[in-house]
Amino acid sequence: MDSSFDTLHRAIDDIPEQREDTPLRESAILGFDTETTGAAVGRDSIVSASLVLRPRGAGADHHAQTCASWLINPHRPISPGASRVNGFTDEFVALNGQEPEAALDEIGAIIAAAQRRSIPLLAYNAPFDVGMVHADLKRWKLPDVEMPLVIDPLVIDRAVSTRRGRRTLSDTTEYYGIEPDGRFHDALADTIAAIDLIPAMSELYPTVARMSLGNLMDWQRQAHERWRRSFNTWLESHGRQPIREGWL
Repeated sequence: MDSSFDTLHRAIDDIPEQREDTPLRESAILGFDTETTGAAVGRDSIVSASLVLRPRGAGADHHAQTCASWLINPHRPISPGASRVNGFTDEFVALNGQEPEAALDEIGAIIAAAQRRSIPLLAYNAPFDVGMVHADLKRWKLPDVEMPLVIDPLVIDRAVSTRRGRRTLSDTTEYYGIEPDGRFHDALADTIAAIDLIPAMSELYPTVARMSLGNLMDWQRQAHERWRRSFNTWLESHGRQPIREGWL
């Protein structure tokens, strides 16, 4: 598994633009995950990020993928809660992290190159990671990146699986029998595990197997809206505030 910005960019450039009728289960996928200073999009920032390209037809073959990772000095404190989860400290990222302008510029360039070839960006609970990228690019006065093609395995899983219980990445991958390639809350391990959900879901659910790049976004928006309405009914019955945000 190669690991560098240049190698990843070349691997994306070698993939022909994908068609709208490309089945999701056969599509090339660019997986993405971040670890951050906290959970507030717009206030917190990215500390580490990984991008993993799984080429078309590779399924769950980790040997076929190409990746790049970044450790970033966010120039703002990491919250104690986030530090406990991701293991990073202010001192460590200040000493070892890249300057954010350079790292975010590379991350944006990779995502943009993939989107130009209709290679979807995959992120578990995508609004969080996508929102973090947009906010950090804005913060450091870098060009924003359009992301019209995104895969969110959390949205898909909520729509096709009726199981009860938590749906964190670790819970969901355990349900589908996926072993992490490393420890969870490591951006690279989380990225690979999230990509692995697509072939696993495609095996179990004909709805996912039939999904194509052309209907991917509308399907996920509608699935999220159905879940939001149902979950809001439960929240309101327990005297809690409803969720007002849409998906992407």
